[in-house]
Amino acid sequence: MPTLLIVHHTPSPNCQAMFEAVVSGATAPEIEGVRVVRRAALSATAGDVLDADGYLLGTPANLGYMSGALKHFFDQVYYPCLDSTKGRPFGYYVHGGNDVTGAVRGIETVTTGLGWRRAAETVSVTGEPDKAALERCWELGATIAAGLAD
Repeated sequence: MPTLLIVHHTPSPNCQAMFEAVVSGATAPEIEGVRVVRRAALSATAGDVLDADGYLLGTPANLGYMSGALKHFFDQVYYPCLDSTKGRPFGYYVHGGNDVTGAVRGIETVTTGLGWRRAAETVSVTGEPDKAALERCWELGATIAAGLAD
């Protein structure tokens, strides 16, 4: 059974709402045959990444960059997973107070280095996520999970 690994750093109510919408989409009843594994960024391991077939990442934008927790995740898994995970699909969401540019650039740089293939439109939100933003998060989760079910 294909596995979707959701790696997230969820320190705020806004990030929590986005995370819950992503999980809801990824675990929608109409998507069958995909195992969804959730890991906090500080506890996700290279083994988790190697065992998964696709990835969904979530982070706040902190001081113009992805969270330290997600950066730590990438630092831990980059070389152990570099050759084995090329071409795997991924998507991500980012929440910021007023700007997410640096966080998006950082994630794009690392995932390009890993050779991962972006399989859904990025969801970036500044301020409180509204209904449309949460629907985009749901779609992100559903799109990545459904892509693994094919």
